[in-house]
Amino acid sequence: MREQERLASEREAKTTKVLSAEDLARLFEMHDTKWKALKSGDGLGWNSFPWPMFKRPSEPEDITTTAVSAYVLSKHFPCDPSKSSKDRIKDHIKRWHPDKFETRVLPRVVEEEREKVKAGAGTVVRGLNELLNRNYDD
Repeated sequence: MREQERLASEREAKTTKVLSAEDLARLFEMHDTKWKALKSGDGLGWNSFPWPMFKRPSEPEDITTTAVSAYVLSKHFPCDPSKSSKDRIKDHIKRWHPDKFETRVLPRVVEEEREKVKAGAGTVVRGLNELLNRNYDD
């Protein structure tokens, strides 16, 4: 089962535009910058968020566990090399968890996009929880 999921993750990463290691580094850096900007920004919308995927989703339905897994567990993801996959997943859950996200970030989203963003964040956190429940040990 894990092997099938790993292969699905790799396929997802490959079916999106092929990104070089440098492209991935820029994408991860841009996402980090967006997260920092979210802390103080108002008038946020769907495109204000660094959705944890290689290809920007247009709708909450575009967010899949496989795509989130490919992003979060990418060998190019910039993090402490001693961090396990499980720790990386937990770090992302902290960002997207409804208790934090819906109280600190969602109120600053423009009214007309609030439900869409809430649905997208919910899809992300469900996918991350699914990954966490697979008990990654590496």
